Amino acid sequence: MSHSHSHNHSHQHPDLKGRNLLISIFLNILITTAQVIGGLISGSLSLLSDALHNASDVISLVISYFAAKLSQKNASLNRTFGYKRAEIMAAFVNAATLIVIAVFLIVEAIERFQNPQEIESSLVIWLSLLGILANGFSVLLLKKDAESNMNMKSAYLHLFTDMLASIAVLIGGLLMKFYEVFWIDSVLTLAIAVYLIFVGFDLLKNSYKVLMLFTPDSIKIQEIVQEVQKIESIENVHHVHVWQLNEDETHLEAHIEFEKDISISQFDIILVDIEKILHDKFNINHVNIQPEYNKTGPKDVIVQD
Repeated sequence: MSHSHSHNHSHQHPDLKGRNLLISIFLNILITTAQVIGGLISGSLSLLSDALHNASDVISLVISYFAAKLSQKNASLNRTFGYKRAEIMAAFVNAATLIVIAVFLIVEAIERFQNPQEIESSLVIWLSLLGILANGFSVLLLKKDAESNMNMKSAYLHLFTDMLASIAVLIGGLLMKFYEVFWIDSVLTLAIAVYLIFVGFDLLKNSYKVLMLFTPDSIKIQEIVQEVQKIESIENVHHVHVWQLNEDETHLEAHIEFEKDISISQFDIILVDIEKILHDKFNINHVNIQPEYNKTGPKDVIVQD
């Protein structure tokens, strides 16, 4: 059995990335604290909902920070994959929490819509401006790493949408201040809650698929089999499994039946061609192949236990 890896490491600076994440964490804690206090004083539910969203992103940023630190640790005999799935597990929990928070916000928004209250709009305006500035600065800090790292990209997108949410709260504050349209607070809360459900469910679904070792949506196993079987001397590809270890690593294991009883050195040459096809066409970077010749067993079943 041959096991090979194709790595595409980008040249990153872990210390700089960690520093940028710590600055973003501090800024979001500041925003969340200010918005909670301001939301309670002003009575703005949309401000409180934005604060809850920011609080969830603080957790997300903390996870990204520790995941970046853990990813630098080497695998060991009792942790052969290291800590590469910790971030996926945490994403699943955080996504479920996002949905719970969103449902709570919807209930609160409906109750407030039925009984609208006067809101101190000036405080809402100033705090939303704080959110726009702080999140905007965090977005700029993470933008460069987001271009080459999926984990950082998810943190970047969370902060970017936080900035948009703060802009929505600012618009609501201006409408309340100059036009006394206080019901807009409940409407914005509902909009933020729906957005949280949308993002949370998508994250929940994607992390669940990775944890359950499902085949990535972008990969069609039948196409893999067809492409590999085009290689000369390969008769059959079966017992195929494709899964993601984390956001960066996609693994494939398969049994390959050869037409002739080839040598190990010949197999190694063919394996290079297989790796190139799987990497270039399907973005699979970890390949584990079991070569076979005249071995008994089902050869027409592509996927089997």
